[in-house]
Amino acid sequence: MTPSTILFDLDGTLLDTAPDMGEAANRVLAEFDLPPLTAEQIYTHTSFGARGLLTAGFGEQAKHQDPIALRARFLYHYGQAICQGTQVYPGIDALLDKLTHLAMRWGIVTNKPEGLTHQLLDHFPRLQAAQVIVGADTYAHAKPHPLPLLEAAKTLDCAPECCFYVGDIENDTRAAHAANMKSIVAGWGYVGDPALIRNWEADHIFTTPTQLSAFLGS
Repeated sequence: MTPSTILFDLDGTLLDTAPDMGEAANRVLAEFDLPPLTAEQIYTHTSFGARGLLTAGFGEQAKHQDPIALRARFLYHYGQAICQGTQVYPGIDALLDKLTHLAMRWGIVTNKPEGLTHQLLDHFPRLQAAQVIVGADTYAHAKPHPLPLLEAAKTLDCAPECCFYVGDIENDTRAAHAANMKSIVAGWGYVGDPALIRNWEADHIFTTPTQLSAFLGS
């Protein structure tokens, strides 16, 4: 089935935000005199946001910390330098051109807070053209709950079964299936061990945005 509408995750799907997310986490770790995350740790945990990065950095000490306070410090640092190293993945601009050519509706559903999402997208005019933008706190639930995807589809006047969701972690696939949408794995993102992707039972797996673009045009 060819989708009439596509929803995208943001971190690890449209944007490589790992450099700035990792820097924010490292600034929090420095406040506790802890060593910084390695590049591998950053790229492994960025799609899990503040919780994933800080849990990796604090290790066993994480259980002795206030997660709400730590997240607040992370979001503060992230908001202060939100787009120093973040870049659009190669091939995304061409993919968006293809969506325009096909007159397909598209949007963004992310677990990044809505305010920070818009702050980041101010640096990427092409992504601001999304016809719906949903953050982690836009509705009562965030992914992997299906509510954000269902509300985004409703905004675009699209039946869920005619919508694809593109993301780079297993929870994105779970959210898509819970919303009765087809799932696409962004294999160019922070997918972790590629061998495990098959276990996610996604409907499609693409290793580059170019492959996804070709699929849409087929």
